[in-house]
Amino acid sequence: MLDLDPWTLLTIVALGCITVITRGFFFISSKPWTLPHWAQRGLQYAPIAALAAVVIPEIVMAQGELVVTWRDARLFAAAAGMAWFFWKRGVLGTIVTGMLVYLPLRLGLGW
Repeated sequence: MLDLDPWTLLTIVALGCITVITRGFFFISSKPWTLPHWAQRGLQYAPIAALAAVVIPEIVMAQGELVVTWRDARLFAAAAGMAWFFWKRGVLGTIVTGMLVYLPLRLGLGW
């Protein structure tokens, strides 16, 4: 049998209640609910902020520490991808350009 201490059980139940309340919050009211203008405007930046929070650490860090050498394929691939994006404004081209720079440097030169 699984041995749970009371604090662990309380934490699981509390987190479950919080999840149900926050996810069901919009069903509680019978009338339409809209976000204030400032919140809608702020949410426009959420996807790019989340993407930056995931991608930037992967580019500038290795093994939990900042990259200290210029011989890192990720830096050159990110620079090439950014250049493509600012030139053509295409996401697919940005990914392809970044990978076309990254793969030869990583696999060919071992960076």
